[in-house]
Amino acid sequence: MQKSFLYQDKNIFYRIEGKGKPVVLIHGFGEDNHIWDAQINFLKEHCLLIVPDLPGSGQSEMLQVSSYQLQVASCQLPETDNLQPATISIDDYADCIKALLEHENISSCIILGHSMGGYITLAFAEKYSNLLSGFGLIHSTAFADNEEKKANRLKGIEMMEEYGAYAFLKNMIPNLFFKKFKEANPEKIASLIESAKQFTKKTCQQYYKAMMNRPDRIAILKNSRLPILFIIGKEDVAVPLNDSMQQVSLPQCSYFHILENVGHMGMLEVTDEVNKFLLSFIKESGYHN
Repeated sequence: MQKSFLYQDKNIFYRIEGKGKPVVLIHGFGEDNHIWDAQINFLKEHCLLIVPDLPGSGQSEMLQVSSYQLQVASCQLPETDNLQPATISIDDYADCIKALLEHENISSCIILGHSMGGYITLAFAEKYSNLLSGFGLIHSTAFADNEEKKANRLKGIEMMEEYGAYAFLKNMIPNLFFKKFKEANPEKIASLIESAKQFTKKTCQQYYKAMMNRPDRIAILKNSRLPILFIIGKEDVAVPLNDSMQQVSLPQCSYFHILENVGHMGMLEVTDEVNKFLLSFIKESGYHN
């Protein structure tokens, strides 16, 4: 079922499928809720799935910097104060998910986030852990961007400015998959590239700035008492295996799965395996019928 609600005067669309205890699936950069179609079809028999289009993706409208943020950013401050220019942050997207849960009268859930969706999940866990019974990072990381990654984000923003979002995503998307999958499934890659036409330059630049400026959230993994799931692609170029392996032993209650011959898109590359791992985690976190 497709639904929507108003958040900061913007229409935010989401899907609800299934019944039972709530599980939120948050998509990543250059995606919308349809990236989870195979997981929705499998998991809807076991739980209530809430799957939003993040602001600016799918049918959801892009968030705007508030007049208050602009006023604060324009204030004359001492030179010692290092204030970032007013912009939308990863925390703003987490607040949108919080508003969605309030709209649906949900007081406890599991959140599973892919890539940028994992960054949003961590921000949510930092701010609203009382609303969670568990969360998962699907090809994602709690590390902040290092200087090299930030420089690459800036180059990406410049490329989007010059060539547009579609040209940028068209080049980026194939690199998210392991080469054997790309060779065997060119139609799936082509479909994702086609869906990238929905994205505006401003939306993608907003996402990149939010990711670039997000803080390190390793402390969330260390201090949380919640069960935490990690799904890791051994051939993931976006979230290197070594980075992931530094994190999986940090939580008090950790579940992790390393996917062989998989890049950044395990939901599509090894759908059955990922579905099995998600369901197992949902059940072990107390969320099953």
